[in-house]
Amino acid sequence: MGQASRCAEVGQRLIKGFIVGKKLLEKAGLVLAPRPNASQSNSATGNESTRPKTAIGAMAQFTDRQSAAIKEAAALRTQLKEYEGSLPSRKIDPSLIQRSRWANRHDLSFTGPDFESLKGDIADAGGNVQPIKVRPLNDSEGRYEIVFGHRRHQACLELGLPVLVIVEPLDDKHLFIEMDRENRQRKDLRPYEVGAMYNHALKEGLFSSARKLAEEVGIDQSQLSKALALARLPSDVLNAFVSPLDLQYRWVAELTNAIQKDPEKVLSLAKAIVDESPRPSSTEVYRRFVTVCEAEPRSTKKTEAIKGKAGEKATMVFDRESRSVRVDLKNIDPSRFADIREAIRKLL
Repeated sequence: MGQASRCAEVGQRLIKGFIVGKKLLEKAGLVLAPRPNASQSNSATGNESTRPKTAIGAMAQFTDRQSAAIKEAAALRTQLKEYEGSLPSRKIDPSLIQRSRWANRHDLSFTGPDFESLKGDIADAGGNVQPIKVRPLNDSEGRYEIVFGHRRHQACLELGLPVLVIVEPLDDKHLFIEMDRENRQRKDLRPYEVGAMYNHALKEGLFSSARKLAEEVGIDQSQLSKALALARLPSDVLNAFVSPLDLQYRWVAELTNAIQKDPEKVLSLAKAIVDESPRPSSTEVYRRFVTVCEAEPRSTKKTEAIKGKAGEKATMVFDRESRSVRVDLKNIDPSRFADIREAIRKLL
């Protein structure tokens, strides 16, 4: 091969290398580099100054850009890990959301100073900052049932504000467990509401037993027993209190003992309290219930009755405290008065 032929071959290789490098550069620019803006595209000088002149330069630029992209992707993956398992929130018309059939809030929880304060905070913020959780209703498209957040939902409903929600499909048992866990963490659920919720779940067969319920929701068995005892108090007794939300766990044992000791007396007292005006405080009602069945002092008197063969009657009352005996005789033959007088004289 002559020198001219070798020069031509080398020239062809250089041209091919330049073409490959150019294609690599274009690929690097399309995949990784940001698109130039209008001003940049109109400036040929700027483009020429940043474009590699050789295939090796193009490859180096491509590698640098690829390395930067890999680092950026790794950083994004790290940030995304913080949100693994989380669900997106969105705003929904509160009229499309209904209370749960397992709702644990008493109607009085949606009135009073505490609820008005919550409603004021939500109004000032333009909506609930902390989202509530709902599940889609299977039989009603576009409608939802509350998992937790009943008071926040009610506040938004009354204020005419959309409610911020997290939507997740759940079965009844998991809905109940999440509702219970969230409310116990917030610590604003009253003992009676807790007991009513657990009692309803057991009645509906959501859990096979109180022990199983305690295991699955993670509550102490003794605490569960106290909550259930409050919820299962007779309705007349509950109505005697200004509000069942005033009931305390520490009242359970004495209230139960009073009812077991004399249910008729306790129920009679409960009905009488309801008719009082003004109504006594819940603490006073509790005090009356636990003292109504206290042991009455023993009488020091003893009465004895005797009947005679001919219809005579004698009633004697013996009083130890006053050291006295009272005798009442009836239908006595007057001829026996002297004998009675003599018998008493001999006793004295």
